[in-house]
Order: sequence, then structure tokens, then C-alpha cells
Amino acid sequence: MVTLIDYGVGNINAFVNVYKRVNIAVKIARTSEDLENAEKLILPGVGHFDHAMIELNKSGMREKLDKLVLEEKVPVIGICVGMQMMGNFSDEGKLAGLGWIDASIKKFDETKIKQVTRLPHMGWNDVIPIVSNPLFKGLEKDALFYFLHSYYFKCNNTLDILATSNYGSEFTCAVHHENVYGIQFHPEKSHHYGETLLHNFAKL
Repeated sequence: MVTLIDYGVGNINAFVNVYKRVNIAVKIARTSEDLENAEKLILPGVGHFDHAMIELNKSGMREKLDKLVLEEKVPVIGICVGMQMMGNFSDEGKLAGLGWIDASIKKFDETKIKQVTRLPHMGWNDVIPIVSNPLFKGLEKDALFYFLHSYYFKCNNTLDILATSNYGSEFTCAVHHENVYGIQFHPEKSHHYGETLLHNFAKL
């Protein structure tokens, strides 16, 4: 069973549809009570960092999520802004992040980007796993994922880096620390590659 955290930020239905296609049960959590007995957690996110943090804090689920992730070690994956929220803070906002991974969120240096439209980084890009991990099983070569972001995740511990991509320069696009995973790209928009990754997460 995969539990989708619905705090009003992110396309929950897209993830539900993916898991229906691969015959994996999903549950939507909108309250702290909905999180009881969660086995796997997905934290989606789109838009502005501070707005996402405000909405999550307002949802009443923050304390329970911290307990599940930090104490009970329930596997969790953050997606796009959901991944960025797992860090300590972001250049995009003023609020503190969840602090589940020791990292900061930085804005891309536009002077290094050759495209005419520099930001956001939008469209399909290679994702290169740099360590072996079951999250990327079957995706080790030629996997393309859909990105939409202007900020990237900078790990303070390089051992937390799971995969990289390149936009003007190399950046971290997937992380892993103990039970915590994060991906900058959108698997729900990445066709069979994203479907494979979400299936892999459900089987961790």
C-alpha cells in the first residue's frame, strides 16, 4: 500500500492513475489519522517552496509525518518541490524545510545555461544513477524524465546523491538517505520510465 500525502499541492490523481495501471493499492492521506499504518509515503509538490511548506504545516500532518519518517523509518519519496521541502531551506523562500536530508535548495546560475529560455528547466532530460539502488532498477541506461524547476537540491553530504542530470552544469536530481528518497523530476509525467520508478518505490 502506497500512501499519497494530499496537502493541496500536487497532482494526486496522476499518481493514483499510475498505480492503478501497475495494480498497486494506494491511499490518499489528508489528515494525521489517514497516515496511520502507512507503509510507503509519497510527498508531491509543485509551485513555490514557502507556499508548499505553509500548506503542509496547515494540513495537520506535519508532526505525524516527522514521526513516521524520522522515528519509524517509513520509506518516503519527495517529488519536485516535495523533494526540495525535505532539505533545510531554499533560496526561493524564507521558511525552514523539513530537514529530513541535510541539503539546501539553490537557484540555477543562468549565466551557465545556453538555452534562450533559461528558466525554468522544462522538458525531458537524462537521469544518470551514480550508485546502484533498487529505485532505479531497470532504468540504469537511457532513462529520460520530465523536469519543471528553477531550483536544484544541493546535498551537504555527497553520499546522499543517488542520480544526477545536467542543465548548464551537473546537478543532483535524486537523493537517498536511509528511508528518505527524493527526485526532482516528475515520474507521473514521464511515461513508462516514471511508471517503472514508481513501481520500484512501492516494492522497496
